[in-house]
Amino acid sequence: MRISPEKTSLLRERDRQDGKPVRRLPPWLKAPLPGGERYAAIKNRLDDKSLHTVCQAAQCPNIGECWNQGTATLMLMGDSCTRTCRFCAVKNAPTPPPLDADEPRKAGEQVALMALDYVVMTSVNRDDLPDGGASHFAAAITEVKRQSPHTLVEVLTPDFQGKEPDIATVVDAGPDVFAHNVETVAELQRLVRDRRANYAQSLAVLQFAKRRRPKTVTKSSIMLGLGETDDQVRQTLLDLRAHGVDAVTLGQYLRPSPWHQEVVQFVEPEAFTRWEAYALEIGFSYCASGALVRSSYRAGEFYLRGLVQGNT
Repeated sequence: MRISPEKTSLLRERDRQDGKPVRRLPPWLKAPLPGGERYAAIKNRLDDKSLHTVCQAAQCPNIGECWNQGTATLMLMGDSCTRTCRFCAVKNAPTPPPLDADEPRKAGEQVALMALDYVVMTSVNRDDLPDGGASHFAAAITEVKRQSPHTLVEVLTPDFQGKEPDIATVVDAGPDVFAHNVETVAELQRLVRDRRANYAQSLAVLQFAKRRRPKTVTKSSIMLGLGETDDQVRQTLLDLRAHGVDAVTLGQYLRPSPWHQEVVQFVEPEAFTRWEAYALEIGFSYCASGALVRSSYRAGEFYLRGLVQGNT
């Protein structure tokens, strides 16, 4: 089963510190160990080149499923973030190391090496950079498309402090999908996200990206289990649609450490099914909703891939 031992241990340690009974993860928060022919081939290629993906680093429970579908996620701009969000395990540094100018080319080589049909490129926040790393994102998109012309490219970006010229830099590079996550409902933003992030700004980023390049599929993600109400989730989905977002994912929040925001509720599978039906009912073209769903989960799924190709 595939929720990492580290995460299970941290959840139990939190409960001991809070004086509560040890909480056990419900059975629906378990996934098969990764396997399969394509998964093994990709892993062997990466091991041979001493390369890694976010999928491995984050111990994602969906790694086998995604890799067997030819989908993977790469992290750009280092492993240190200038923000401190209460849901995220990425380490923080006010001034991270300089960017690797050769990283876009390396990203292109890695995608080609993995023979991916669909790649998601994400990053830490880099508020220390004049453009937030937008030009670096754009260069990586260009390199991947040059070296793997048939690979579809999704970017999961920071908010670039809401600066439209920087968002335009990324969108104009031609990603097939532009994703940026609101993460949680409006009422919980201050508890969960860094003070430099906010709900209205994230919605504006997504709206601008759609207006800038209407054929680009826009996408966002919501974590559940943080204490949000059904009405708040419903309003978040309505807000995303009103700002032109095409695709949405919903998944269960899991606490990375005792310092992070606590899990208030393990959401039942039936609730995720209802949210998927509601999202499609109000006009989203694609929705993935489930306890183990993450931002880039099944990003290359046939329907989403068809949506992208239909827009080009």
